[in-house]
Amino acid sequence: MAGTPIPAATRRFYEQAGIAEDEGGFALTLDGRRARTPGRAPLTLPTRALAEAIAREWQAQGASIDPTTMPLTRLANSTIDGVVPRAEEVRADLVRYAGSDLVVYRASGPDRLVAEQAAAWDPVHAFVRDSLSAHFVLSEGVMFVEQPAEAVAAVREEIARETSPFALAALHVMTTLTGSVLIALMHAAGRLPAEEAWRAAHVDEFFQESRWGEDHEASERRKQREAEFRAASLFLQLSRAG
Repeated sequence: MAGTPIPAATRRFYEQAGIAEDEGGFALTLDGRRARTPGRAPLTLPTRALAEAIAREWQAQGASIDPTTMPLTRLANSTIDGVVPRAEEVRADLVRYAGSDLVVYRASGPDRLVAEQAAAWDPVHAFVRDSLSAHFVLSEGVMFVEQPAEAVAAVREEIARETSPFALAALHVMTTLTGSVLIALMHAAGRLPAEEAWRAAHVDEFFQESRWGEDHEASERRKQREAEFRAASLFLQLSRAG
């Protein structure tokens, strides 16, 4: 067997998951054999820390493999099979978020929501202003407002600096889950903890729940998305670990 892709659902077919130093990084091994992605590419990770975390996901499986309990493996597969060959498309998609980022659209009322949005989102604007020299225009309501070309260009330049496809994949997941590339960039820069980043992206939802009560189904969906966000955050951290 040259390698083993992660199946959709199958009985566990190996005893020991481990890692081996490989050309270009650290390979996941299953009973000593190099594992492969669903696209048949070598499942090779850029850092030992990420490879060891993924090996732990595989080792923790029971009699059957449950891919839903392996978020880092799923992200690694997506990175290698999807982001590596289309990195520029991923970057372009991230830049598109800058044109209509969540944090530029503010409510006109009630006053408490206005204040909560400001408390969560003003620090994000301060970050992009101070770190990227980017100034975004705020708007009340949902009417589209065109952002300055210079601000969008600053985000494009920042994203272009991210050369690791693994970090780029994590950034894309966090952006799509929050609706804000600016929040994702601030978190990726270590300036906004994961919990605060998630709450900042859901100020409106939490405000509505405080007024009208929790919608159980909506809350469960948000918790699932939060787990994906935190997995992407960990993936980013481990992909940068020395």
